Amino acid sequence: MTEHAASAARILVIDDEPQIRRFLDIGLRAEGYVVELADSGESGLAALARQGADLVVLDLGLPDRDGHDVLRDLRTWTQVPVVVLTVRAGEAEKVAALDAGANDYVTKPFGVQEFMARVRALLRTRATGQEAPPVYDDGVLHVDLARREVTLRNEPLTLARKEYALLALLIRHANRVITQPQMLRELWGEHHEHDTHYLRVLVGKLRQKLGDDASAPRWIATEPGVGLRFVGRSDTPS
Repeated sequence: MTEHAASAARILVIDDEPQIRRFLDIGLRAEGYVVELADSGESGLAALARQGADLVVLDLGLPDRDGHDVLRDLRTWTQVPVVVLTVRAGEAEKVAALDAGANDYVTKPFGVQEFMARVRALLRTRATGQEAPPVYDDGVLHVDLARREVTLRNEPLTLARKEYALLALLIRHANRVITQPQMLRELWGEHHEHDTHYLRVLVGKLRQKLGDDASAPRWIATEPGVGLRFVGRSDTPS
């Protein structure tokens, strides 16, 4: 038995190719890992929220969502190591994946021994304790970043994908100013840093759904000419 088998690290594989999933499932289990398989971005994110993982193997070419989008979504609430596994070999793709939060990048076809070595290296850097994705709750607004659930006054609040992504980003950096370029990069990508009208419309929609007043914000404050800041407090009276 390998030295890491006893720790039974949990690895989530998100890939739509049955052959790759089967190959990785057999190979990783042979190394002593616990393996969870998902064939789409949404099912992978759900599995990660439900069971957690010590490492994620993520394909970029998924049937429901682009892998870069899944990676950005995942990074709104967890810092679990991610190995991107893809046929896209271009340097631009690699840089985009790493900028979006990937820890490593492996191009198909790949050598199994090298892949396993990369997995072991990332697991060695993983904290021993499983991180708990944050939950914000002030008695009025409840946001569970792992389950991607939002309730307002105990009623489910339906947010569009980018509305939720913005709220999650702000909560993760509560009481810190997030600049407009940073939000635009996180939500729309590197080429939209100057499209401030996108952000203005999105913030307006999010505030409207939350019932938050920009002139007297309970949750989302504007720092004029700079960005936004989440000012909510978990001990705020209901």
